[in-house]
Amino acid sequence: MASSLGSIAARPVPGSYGLPGQDKYFESRVEQHGSTVVRINVPPGPLNPRVVPLLDAKSFPVLFDVDKVKKRDVFTGTYMPSASLTGGYRVCAYLDPSEPTHAKVKQLLFSLLVSRKDAVLEEGGKSDFNKLNDATSFDFICDAYFGVRPSATDLGAGGPSKAAKWLLLQLAPLPTLGLPMFIEEPFLHTLPLPSILVSGVYKALYKYFSTAASEALDAAESLDLSREEACHNLLFATVFNSYGGFKKLFPGILADVSKAGEKLHQRLAAEIRTAVAEAGGEVTVAALEKMELTNSVVREALRLDPPVKFQYGRAKEEMQIESHDAVYVVNKGEMLFGYQPCATKDARVFGSTAGQFVGDRFVGDEGSKLLHVGNKQCPGKNLVVLVGRLFLVELFLRYDTFAVEVGKDPLGAKVTFTGITKATSGPGTQ
Repeated sequence: MASSLGSIAARPVPGSYGLPGQDKYFESRVEQHGSTVVRINVPPGPLNPRVVPLLDAKSFPVLFDVDKVKKRDVFTGTYMPSASLTGGYRVCAYLDPSEPTHAKVKQLLFSLLVSRKDAVLEEGGKSDFNKLNDATSFDFICDAYFGVRPSATDLGAGGPSKAAKWLLLQLAPLPTLGLPMFIEEPFLHTLPLPSILVSGVYKALYKYFSTAASEALDAAESLDLSREEACHNLLFATVFNSYGGFKKLFPGILADVSKAGEKLHQRLAAEIRTAVAEAGGEVTVAALEKMELTNSVVREALRLDPPVKFQYGRAKEEMQIESHDAVYVVNKGEMLFGYQPCATKDARVFGSTAGQFVGDRFVGDEGSKLLHVGNKQCPGKNLVVLVGRLFLVELFLRYDTFAVEVGKDPLGAKVTFTGITKATSGPGTQ
C-alpha cells in the first residue's frame, strides 16, 4: 500500500497474543499501545485465535481490497462452521472472489434482488412493521425474495424458530458469554458444535427454499450452478445474511430513534408524510429519495451498531497498512480483523459526537461527504438501507411518536414498546 505519510518509517505491529477479551477490550488495547493496529487473540480458540485488528477508519478499508487480502473461509473469522450445516457446500460467504463459484452465486443474488425490487417496494407500502417480531421479519424477507410467505407453507409459524436454531449453532463459538473460562473455552470456543443438532431444522428450511425459490433456481442453472448448490446458497444468503441482519437492524433503529426524542420524531413524520402525499399517497422510489433525513437516520443507526461487526481477511503478501498516525508491517498469511464499530465511530472522522446518535449527521453536502459506500462487497448492502427506510416510513405514517424500553438480546437490542401516539395527520390517517 502506498503511504501518504511521507517519510514516516514503517514499524512492527505492537502488542502480544494475550488472553481473549470482550468487545470493550479493543478500546483498552488502543489506549495501552497507543495504536489502532495491534495484535490480540479473539474467540474461538485456542487452535488459531491470533489476529491483527484494524481499529480505525483509515486502516479498516484494506479488508475490502481483495487484491491485498484473501477471503477464503474467513467469514466467521478464526474458525469456519462445518459445511454440513449448508448441505456440504462452502457457500458464497466463505468463497474468495477468485474462486469461480463466487462470481456465479453473486450474480444469482444480484439477479434475484433486481428481479424482486418492485415487489419489495410494493409490499413495503403495505407491510405492518410496527409489531416487531421474528415472524414479521422472516415472512417479509422471504416473500420479498421469492414471493412466497413461509408462514403459508409447511414451515408455518415455526420458520423463524428453525432459522434461529440454525443461526445459533454457527454463531455460538464467536461471543463470550461471561461464563468462567474453563467452561466457555472447551465447550464453546474450541470446536464447532455438531451439525446433527440442527439437521432436521435445516432439512425443513431447505424444503421451503427448494420450492419457493424455483424461479431463482432455474436462473442458477443458466449460470452453470446446480440447483442443489444454488439452493443452499440462497438459504444461507436469506437466513444468515438477510434475516439474521434484520433481526438486529429493526430493534437497533427503534432503540436509537426512540432515545433521540420527539423532536426527531416530528421531523421524520413531517418529511415522510410530505413526500408520500406528494407521491399521491404511495410509497415510491421517488418519494423515498426525497427523504434525506430518513436515509440519514438509518445510516446513523447502522454506523453506531453495524449488524455485522466483524470483517476478516488474510494477507496475501507482506504489506504495509496505514492508520491515521503510522504505517505498520503485516506479514504474509496473517489474519486481519476489523472491528467495525471502531471504524464507524472513529473520532478522527466523526468528531466529538462519534459515539453519539446524531440523526441528521448525513444530511446535506457535508453529511454526504461522510458516506463512503462504494467499496463494500455485500450484495445486499443497498437492500438493508432500503428496508430500514421503509421501516421508518411505515412507522411514521401511522404514528406521531413512541417510547420503548431497551434491553439486551443475544443479537443486539431487545425492544419493548411502552407508549405510542397514533398519527394525527398525513396519508397514514386516511
